Amino acid sequence: MTNMSPSKITVEVVYALPEEQTLLAFKVDDSSTAEEVINHSGILQQYPEIDLTKNKIGLFSKIIKLDHQMREKDRIEIYRELIADPKEVRKKRAAEGKALKKGGSKSI
Repeated sequence: MTNMSPSKITVEVVYALPEEQTLLAFKVDDSSTAEEVINHSGILQQYPEIDLTKNKIGLFSKIIKLDHQMREKDRIEIYRELIADPKEVRKKRAAEGKALKKGGSKSI
């Protein structure tokens, strides 16, 4: 009987702040979930503000769940909370643009 040890895969975990980006690459069992990989990475200790009950995670910009089964060369991205809703910012910018066009420019 042969020893059926799990295969290893290479994965990455990334987290970015405005002034700092962290990318961690390592090997894990091929049966690992995204949550297990994140916990194994040590990134939660490095960035205590990460809360997996609030922060969304993704693979190459596509949102995934913590129980996602990892595959070779997957890169987990941990997303920060948005400071401003992009839709609201666009609406405000559009409204400001309309106000400028209506009033025209003032000459001196």
